[in-house]
Amino acid sequence: MKQKKEITIYDIAKKLKYSTSTISRALRDHHSIGKSTKELIKKEAEKMGYRPNSLAAGLRNNRSKTIGVLISRINRPFMSSLISGIEDEAKKAGYTVIIIQCNDSYESEVQNARTLYDMRISGIITSLSMETVDYSHFEPFLHQQIPIVFVDRVPESFPSYNIVIDNYASGYKATEHLIKNGCKRIAHFAGSQNRNIYKERRRGYEDALRAYDLPVFEELIIQFETLSAKEGKKATKQLMSLENPPDGIFSSNDTAAVSAIQYAKKNQIKIPEDLAIIGFNNDPVCSIIEPGLSSITHPASKMGKLSAKCILNHLEHTEIDTTLTQVTILETDLISRQSSLKI
Repeated sequence: MKQKKEITIYDIAKKLKYSTSTISRALRDHHSIGKSTKELIKKEAEKMGYRPNSLAAGLRNNRSKTIGVLISRINRPFMSSLISGIEDEAKKAGYTVIIIQCNDSYESEVQNARTLYDMRISGIITSLSMETVDYSHFEPFLHQQIPIVFVDRVPESFPSYNIVIDNYASGYKATEHLIKNGCKRIAHFAGSQNRNIYKERRRGYEDALRAYDLPVFEELIIQFETLSAKEGKKATKQLMSLENPPDGIFSSNDTAAVSAIQYAKKNQIKIPEDLAIIGFNNDPVCSIIEPGLSSITHPASKMGKLSAKCILNHLEHTEIDTTLTQVTILETDLISRQSSLKI
């Protein structure tokens, strides 16, 4: 016998054409919702068979013991290290972790956020998809006082906890390293400008060039969608086909940087003599690829641990403040390897 789907506030909102936040507040008798609207919503909720969940009502008392993790791609080393850090802290506190990936799709992120909401999680840790510019699908968590921690890829304005690195300083540092190793014409593999982290890495790159009196050439800045290996090879081919090709590349991740090395080797381009390359994240592949890839460290495991601690501390001590934007910024290091050491 087929099990009947449980009715959620999303279903009621769709039926009545109200926002999920309005539905949520009305069902909780919030003073901001008018009496007639409350009555309409409650009547429709009863008619549709909506059942308030006692576990969800007790989230502030840590009753669900589950943390949801919504990320872009599980198969990236950064993400796996992040998850490991989250699970380490959650396990110590007796919490279970549920992990869902959205493959850098906004539509998938919205659907998966709803899935986690319906599962009555105690808190959510998320790193936004490349496509996301609207954050309204996270609002139901706020209205149910479920803490949210954004990691790495964070919204520019949303009441939440944010854990990030200093992307501007890191982009500057990577570009300066190439300059000090003799590069004069440096290209940049830029991540989606929807995400502030990639904007800041690009800003650091451009400011480092200007600081050393080097021009910023738009033709050397390649805009990526997902910073994949396929995109990296295509971009490197494009750059090295220029009449005046670059002598250095700063890539916003290691995946694209490694593909640049592979393309160069296949086409008899010497690294670092002809082309110096530095990546970002310091993934394990950096020390495996030949020559070894210089990279900026990205403390993923530490970010995961801090994310989980934010959730646990919040659940234990406070109710969510709808004006909150608490930002934790972690430092990075530059790891030099053969791919960038011209001098």
